[in-house]
Amino acid sequence: MREIVVGADGSDQSLRAVEWAAEEAERRALPLRIVHAEAEWMYDTPVDPRVGGVRELLLAGGKELLARAEAVARERAPGVAVRAETAPGQVARVLLERAGDSAMVVLGGHGMGAATGLLLGSSTLQVVTHAKVPTVVVRDLEPVVRREIVVGVEGSAVSEPAVGFAFEEAALREARLRAVHVWTYPASSGPGDMRPLVYDPRLVAEEELRLVEASLATWRDKFPEVEVVFDVEHGRPVRILGGASARADLLVVGTRGRGGFTGLLLGSVSHGLLHHAHCPLAVVPAAR
Repeated sequence: MREIVVGADGSDQSLRAVEWAAEEAERRALPLRIVHAEAEWMYDTPVDPRVGGVRELLLAGGKELLARAEAVARERAPGVAVRAETAPGQVARVLLERAGDSAMVVLGGHGMGAATGLLLGSSTLQVVTHAKVPTVVVRDLEPVVRREIVVGVEGSAVSEPAVGFAFEEAALREARLRAVHVWTYPASSGPGDMRPLVYDPRLVAEEELRLVEASLATWRDKFPEVEVVFDVEHGRPVRILGGASARADLLVVGTRGRGGFTGLLLGSVSHGLLHHAHCPLAVVPAAR
């Protein structure tokens, strides 16, 4: 079912994620599904009555935090269809199962659920790495609307889904799209070619800009209403993209870049930005 799935664990970070997810559901005219994972042992029939008392207390706490998350979502986006549910199991597994073929899965960057002791933050990497749909990680930051989406562009086919997602977000928000391309060394001209030992950084930057502009031409035709600006920078991708995120509403990256190993599900840049992004981070699975 096309819906937005968001994890709730009772922390401030997860409530911020619920707010973000509700707003996104409203923008996309999609239903919202709030999911709270609980330890599987809480669903077993206890032998010791003392354990039974603890179990009932924790289950009641789970219902309370889920009700709070649902109230937050309905207040933030009254027109969105919201459903909330609890499920037994490890947080990442539960969220991945619920994500399925949804539009996206949203979760807080860090935080511990007071009711169950399950750490949602420790599951973030697993969800981002294995989700087959875009994953948005929302930190507990003061929301400021800047009307800008930043997308990391590296020019290969694997980043196409991330670029498409970024254009869609910019169109939905009526925001400018900043396409950031970071280069470290000149790209080789063909398989087996060696990188030049001496090069002019200005000429390399101009060539990289031409390649990036060409790679986005189809998307610009598809979304003519989106204003696009290009930033071609020399340096470290995590530092530069992290800096650009400080003035953005959303930072979008792919799971893996052209420099990564083909068997690597999550690239070092995506992983690094989970810690250094200054706004919500959308990690979009690479093209298969």
